[in-house]
Amino acid sequence: MADGSGVRLTGLVKAYGPVRAVDGVDLDVPAGELVTVVGPSGSGKSTVLRLIAGLERPDAGTVAVGGQDLRDVPPHRRAVAMVFQDYALYPHLTVRENIMFGLRVRKVPKDEARRQAAAAADQLGIADLLDRYPDQASGGQRQRVALARALVRAPGVYLLDEPLASLDAQLRLTTRADLVALHRQLGSTTLHVTHDQAEAMTLGDRVVVMDAGRVRQAGPPQEVYDAPADTFVARFLGSPPMNLVPGGGVLGGTGGDGGGTVGIRPEDLALDPDGPIEATVEAVETLGSEAVLLTRCPDGVRLTVRTPPRLGLRSGDGVRLRPDPQRLHRFDGSGRRQ
Repeated sequence: MADGSGVRLTGLVKAYGPVRAVDGVDLDVPAGELVTVVGPSGSGKSTVLRLIAGLERPDAGTVAVGGQDLRDVPPHRRAVAMVFQDYALYPHLTVRENIMFGLRVRKVPKDEARRQAAAAADQLGIADLLDRYPDQASGGQRQRVALARALVRAPGVYLLDEPLASLDAQLRLTTRADLVALHRQLGSTTLHVTHDQAEAMTLGDRVVVMDAGRVRQAGPPQEVYDAPADTFVARFLGSPPMNLVPGGGVLGGTGGDGGGTVGIRPEDLALDPDGPIEATVEAVETLGSEAVLLTRCPDGVRLTVRTPPRLGLRSGDGVRLRPDPQRLHRFDGSGRRQ
């Protein structure tokens, strides 16, 4: 079992020319916690992992693991292991040799390295692949090899940089469950970067939402979803995203100055023949277990509604909508939650 260590980032800054990829990030990850870091491309999430791993050097701020400032600690001496999106396996080495590679570099005796590699492979269900080469394994199997190589290092912290991005949808789902089970078994501190919000919500004890190099919100997944800190988080988390109406419009006034915004999730709008909002169906997205209605109100506002399936609605039909008054979200003129 890995001896988990907490991670603390304080005022972390990394710039590439005029662009601040990481812009003053503060983050505290207690030992044993699995945190997912989510955000659009270019938000700085992968750079944060590279700074923790020592692959990049911060321009300002500190990275501490287990209470130790890592500024002058080279990557190979840090108690972290990183798994990349592209697996980074050596094609000329067998699966066994790939898993053993880091152990051999650290001069672990060959018999012990083979024992540890076999144990990790057995733990991840790839024991039958040990004598194959990476190109003889599927994408999901190669990802498990990369995980096994990280596992044998027994680090205090695992850094996973979009490890499921190259897998197909069904394999992502099963591998996601495997990662959660592995985390529980190891009790390790894990930072998992992803652009997939469903992955972020289902994997993490906490979700960290990043944009433009900054942390916009951090908290338990349901809390972040139910009470987004600003309109960016409200739009980014949720599929379909939250409906946001400047000034409130058909959702009611913002109740404040500065041209605020009122939002509501698609599942919190109900079809109701006596509802206060008149709308016309523009499109129906049938998803099997549910349907998503794209509607337009007379004032031009578009509202997305999540409904049960098989309602028989078509483009051009008129509907009336009733928002759940307890699930309205109000944001001020700067986009911050009121």
